[in-house]
Amino acid sequence: MARYGELHAHSGFSFLDGASDPEELAVEATRLQLNGLALTDHHGLYGVVRFAEAARALGLPAMFGTEIAVEHGGDRVGTPDPAGEHLVVLARSPEGYRRLSRLLSDGHLRRGDKGAPLFQYEELAQHAAHWRILTGCRKGPLAHALETHGPQAAERRYRQLRDYFGESLVVELWDHGQPLDIHRNDALATLAVRGQSDLVATGNVHYATPSAFRRSQVLSSIRARQSLREMQGWLPSSAMACLRGDDEQRRRFARWPGVVDRAGEIAEELAFDLRLVTPQLPNFPTPPGHDEQSYLEQLVSEGATRRYGPRTAERVVGAWRQIDHELSVIKQLGFAGYFLIVWDITEFCRRENIYCQGRGSAANSAACFALGITNADAVRLNLFFERFLSTSRDGPPDIDVDIESGRREEVIQYVYRRYGRHHAAQVANVITYRPRSAQRDVARAFGYAAVDEMTPEERARDGAHIEEMATELLNRPRHLGIHSAGMVICDRPVSEVCPVEWGRTPGRSVLQWDKDDCAATGLVKFDLLGLGMLEALHRAVDLIEEHEGVRLDLGELPQEEIVYDLLCRADTVGLFQVESRAQMGTLPRVQPRCFYDLVIEVALIRPGPIQGQAVNPYIRRRRGEEPVTYLHPRLEPILERTLGVPLFQEQLMEMAVAVAGFSPAEADELRQAMAAKRSEVR
Repeated sequence: MARYGELHAHSGFSFLDGASDPEELAVEATRLQLNGLALTDHHGLYGVVRFAEAARALGLPAMFGTEIAVEHGGDRVGTPDPAGEHLVVLARSPEGYRRLSRLLSDGHLRRGDKGAPLFQYEELAQHAAHWRILTGCRKGPLAHALETHGPQAAERRYRQLRDYFGESLVVELWDHGQPLDIHRNDALATLAVRGQSDLVATGNVHYATPSAFRRSQVLSSIRARQSLREMQGWLPSSAMACLRGDDEQRRRFARWPGVVDRAGEIAEELAFDLRLVTPQLPNFPTPPGHDEQSYLEQLVSEGATRRYGPRTAERVVGAWRQIDHELSVIKQLGFAGYFLIVWDITEFCRRENIYCQGRGSAANSAACFALGITNADAVRLNLFFERFLSTSRDGPPDIDVDIESGRREEVIQYVYRRYGRHHAAQVANVITYRPRSAQRDVARAFGYAAVDEMTPEERARDGAHIEEMATELLNRPRHLGIHSAGMVICDRPVSEVCPVEWGRTPGRSVLQWDKDDCAATGLVKFDLLGLGMLEALHRAVDLIEEHEGVRLDLGELPQEEIVYDLLCRADTVGLFQVESRAQMGTLPRVQPRCFYDLVIEVALIRPGPIQGQAVNPYIRRRRGEEPVTYLHPRLEPILERTLGVPLFQEQLMEMAVAVAGFSPAEADELRQAMAAKRSEVR
């Protein structure tokens, strides 16, 4: 006898339908000692990474699936009862997961419109051997036929499904305490017994615990764009769509022996670790006689010779030694293909006269400088390579590429052409509720056009309820957007790893996962950021050439004193990086007179120095109001340029090496621990 496993559960990633986060479902399923839990959000696998991580940490067997509306391509938003026959599809294995992800992608991309997926019974039948297909909720084909046309119509519909899906078909019973639940379940059980199909109990779950019932009603109203009053008759009257334990399910389904056991047995059969679908980067095309590493070494060697001179006469001492070290680390970690892909993107920009530049920690790499990805000389500036890449790093490096904003779309479409529409996609951004959006939507669910327009009497009656429910919605998913810069590229159709759907921008396909989900599953992200200042610089250079006949090289511009005079007066409106109110307030106090002073100025107005209370100590020392001191003599060469005040992550790493005896790789681990942005609860 197997303990009960839940085969049908929706999270907040059913977007305005499920009322609990995947983590909340996993925690409650573990408390109830379920034999497993399936996440089956509508039309996608949006929440499976968060769910898989939570289940893994709790030791909970996880199943992965979706609930789809078959042969209907309408949007689920804007109606209390979206059209379409619902089926729940559960992957039997990693291969079943890949086929399910591809099915979802095909359905979303078929019509060319966002929010209008179309799935067909024939394509489900082609891959049914890799799935278990449940007959679904009241919107399922059997329950719908029974309710609208009676038992004979339901039997005909059952035979059709049996012909489509064979032994993969599972007839689903659920009991939410509604008057017709027993009658419906009797009829469905009779069909399953006659046709010798599996028969299981499910909770048709939409929230983890009964306490989320009211939140579920409000979300349904928001999705339907109707008030709670207008939704009367459509919303359930009791909190029954929650997770239940084995004992409760056995009592509730005692009329149908074996359905709880069979649900537990199927849960045991279908559970697997999502890490089994981890992809790789595609093989970068290389010239004959080269693999990725040797081709990278050739390109870096050619670029280093241009930048630093030949090995026997290097213009910057130690440059070639650093190049060799970096190439050794890249080889050890197997990241040559990553560097080649970024180099290829920047080369495309150069060919097409699109301004671009690598930024962030990539500036710490002499190899990136040699490849032309960045323009900062990491050797001459004594930058710490391990800040960018080290042997202790768990994932690939992170190279952000700034692209002039007006031509960024050309670069994105180049990536699609170069690696194939099916091997590249943009990363999603899950739009979650913030205080303002939560109050707005909840107020509408309560029947008010806007919170600000409520009368004193209305506020006295409903204001506290609106505020309480808005607080409950904070940080929960509302809808899917597109990440401002991230694209993923992988060695197999990306749709086999994560479903892809259309974005709002024409020609853009977007994953159903955000950047953290991609990182957790091994999808490598490339950030292609649009930067308006690069576009402005390009236009300025073109205008100067047009009117003066001089083509400026931005890398060779003189540093004129008059520019620093303007900066010291905080006359910086329109100047990139130093036009914020905080920067304009600091510039007259710092009085920058060289480029490195500007580097420090920009660094000061960052979260780290501000939260670490480093800003005022630096300014006082800069103005001679406080002596420059060092806690240890070994810190002086590291902190000398910042007057004894640590401002940069590279300085933190160098301090760990010089004073604590860390290796550069260990120092990078320390930096990551101190700078961790991702918490366990997102």
